[in-house]
Amino acid sequence: MNPHAPDTQPHGLLIANLLAQIAFGLLAMTICLPSMQEWGAILGGEQATVQLTLSGYLVAYGALQLVYGPLSDRHGRKPVLMAGLGLATLGSVFAVLATDLPTLIAARVVQGAGSAAGMVVGRAMVQDLFRGPERTRVMAYVGMTLGFCPPLATILGGQLHVALGWQSNFILIAALALLLLVVAWRGLPAEGGTGTAERHWLHDMLSAYGRLVREARFLWFVGILAPTTAAFYVFLGGAPVVLGSYGVGPADIGWYIMCVPFSYVAGNFLTSRLIHRQGERHMMFFGQLVTLAGILLLLALAGLKTPLAFALPLMLLGIGHGFLMPPTLAGTVGAVPALAGAAAAVAGLMQQLMGALGGYSVGLVSHESTVNLGLLLLAFTCVAAVAQLLLHRR
Repeated sequence: MNPHAPDTQPHGLLIANLLAQIAFGLLAMTICLPSMQEWGAILGGEQATVQLTLSGYLVAYGALQLVYGPLSDRHGRKPVLMAGLGLATLGSVFAVLATDLPTLIAARVVQGAGSAAGMVVGRAMVQDLFRGPERTRVMAYVGMTLGFCPPLATILGGQLHVALGWQSNFILIAALALLLLVVAWRGLPAEGGTGTAERHWLHDMLSAYGRLVREARFLWFVGILAPTTAAFYVFLGGAPVVLGSYGVGPADIGWYIMCVPFSYVAGNFLTSRLIHRQGERHMMFFGQLVTLAGILLLLALAGLKTPLAFALPLMLLGIGHGFLMPPTLAGTVGAVPALAGAAAAVAGLMQQLMGALGGYSVGLVSHESTVNLGLLLLAFTCVAAVAQLLLHRR
């Protein structure tokens, strides 16, 4: 049992606070995507240089999770989270003031480095504050929030860009970071860390990761989480290509792609309702089963070559991931409760790395039909299924 967990169920405002902290980094990542197509002309640079604003954010966002996790285990969650939000505010202000692309890239790196704190510390606090099926239920809420975030953020970012200019997105993120800092200070419980002053923080960090590498249960959970994330990135990278070969233009592609994120949200919602009756193991089994059914149906309908024959089977993939991800995320941070921060950091980084591999693999094959995309989805899903089998055999 986690010594930090409260004896009573936390208030709904606390859950909302945690969801906002976890989603902040994804919001900051995606809200300015509509502006990127004009930054080259506005700030004077090539589109390849513009892409570094996103790449720089992602690298910092993934790498700094490895630092924030052990630091939050050692010094407590709240101070680490507040420091990250302060850094994100600073990066956002620098972005508003940027007059050229190199400055904007540097600002995005600082913004990503600060935003990483919310994801890793928020997940760790779910482990601290909730037990058993309740923890998985809150992770389902996390999944629903993260599923809604990218499409809503890009819509909002596009509207702000047109109405107020591209800097308005960074002004909003800076204000939101300050608001979340105050909300974290006032609304999150203060907990002491487990590290000792005699040991250097780097020693604690390396010890934490060494302990996690020796924990087979944690490794199998990550072995499920990372390939499942990669499968989703395969879909995101390949869907526009496949739909384009079917004659779907840029104005309509989003409607078909949104089928999967919204079905993922539906799967998370069902998980939040079913987890107390079915248990984590059964929900994970259902998740893999529904995911595989969707991919096999996609391959079976490959000869139709219509947008609906592509999108509708993949709604099953979204629902399956919605069943699978909440208990898997809960398992990663719950495998070694004392190292929940470090565990959340490793899980987040592996999701980023495997997601990048999944996106890269899309470009290695042609996509005139759904066959190659379906086979890639099947390959990553099978890796996750094998890890799940080994986990449950233990």
